[in-house]
Amino acid sequence: MRSYIREKQTYCGKHYREVDIYSYTDNQSQAVTKKRSKKRKISEPKQRNLNEKNARRFFIQQAIMNFGDDPGALHVSLTYSNRYLPRSMEEAEREARNYLRRIQYERKKAGLPPLKYMLVTASVFDRETGEPVRIHHHIIMNGGLDRDTVESLWRKRKRRGQKAGDRIGFCNADRLQGDENGISALCSYLSKQAGGKKRWSSSRNLTRPDYRTCDGKFTHRQVEKWARERPDRQFWERRYPGWTLMSEDYGVSYQYNELTGWAVYLKLKRKE
Repeated sequence: MRSYIREKQTYCGKHYREVDIYSYTDNQSQAVTKKRSKKRKISEPKQRNLNEKNARRFFIQQAIMNFGDDPGALHVSLTYSNRYLPRSMEEAEREARNYLRRIQYERKKAGLPPLKYMLVTASVFDRETGEPVRIHHHIIMNGGLDRDTVESLWRKRKRRGQKAGDRIGFCNADRLQGDENGISALCSYLSKQAGGKKRWSSSRNLTRPDYRTCDGKFTHRQVEKWARERPDRQFWERRYPGWTLMSEDYGVSYQYNELTGWAVYLKLKRKE
């Protein structure tokens, strides 16, 4: 079976790009060409058909695509008081969706664009009962509303005689800020499932990243040489002008598969 090297570039906004360089076979594609393909949208992965690693990767790419370039984007953390602690993950997700509807209502009143969000519901499970405990939420949302308003809406509907409904728990809204690797570290933290069960959902108006493939641009021998020699940042900057590794350690990884051989994965940021 003949195989060749495919380069896949995924475009996540103006300042972030991922590059996969890996082996591809004739069974996976009917033709080999050195021409680049047309840009296509990344398909949303179905959890049952995709391993967790790729599902988390999609989460990170979509978050960077939609919120990485938004200077007003927020990271909101929501917890529950003992009084309003939900009895199940499903009940907690309903509470979070109600909260998001209140956010959208306030945005509409203020004449702001529609709400865009990614919601993660997380918990740790009791070892004896299997019931979820310490349920909480993380939300990444587009900017516009001030932080005080966003925090004040984590309440129950007010009852007769109340000026405002009871607080459901603690709410903290922080400006979404990145480090030298942008917001990747936060997104990676939110998407990981180690130590508990996590779920995520998102608004339907998110933009999906674009990707483009190119076959035959590199050879197996080249990829094997890179895996052996581990070239420096300047090497990849020459390969991808205008871009640089997110960091020396985080920006490039080499993985070996007994069936397909070596693959290279790059995380690039636009040079300032």
